[in-house]
Amino acid sequence: MKYFQFKAILILIIVFTFSCKSSKEFTNDLNETTSTIEDFDKFYDKFHADSVFQSTRIKFPLEGLRYDGVEETHWTKENFGFLSTRIYDVDTNEYKTSYKKSKDEFIEKVWIEDSGFWCEYKFKLIKNKWYLISAVEQDL
Repeated sequence: MKYFQFKAILILIIVFTFSCKSSKEFTNDLNETTSTIEDFDKFYDKFHADSVFQSTRIKFPLEGLRYDGVEETHWTKENFGFLSTRIYDVDTNEYKTSYKKSKDEFIEKVWIEDSGFWCEYKFKLIKNKWYLISAVEQDL
């Protein structure tokens, strides 16, 4: 009978030990997941300052196109240039700007009134990292 009690207690200790460990691991994974969401402002600054970083954060095939009034050009890695000007740094004496930010998307627009020129860029949070997912440029 003592052997059976010893075995039962040993099994309970093992089950209790593993269940506690699993619970801690789950909590750590959950905390790690929520704490690793990339900060948009830091991403946005680095995106416009570092061309190598920028090239890793553009989702090709990139949605959108460039339209010059004659020809539509779809974006490729080869024809998409480096974006160096943040929306906050655009000369608002010459251009109009707007932007909209949510928890998982940032959309910025730049245009010249009554000129046929405008552009729009969309950034999206994908798997806790920010990416440029769409670019439209039009100059008529």
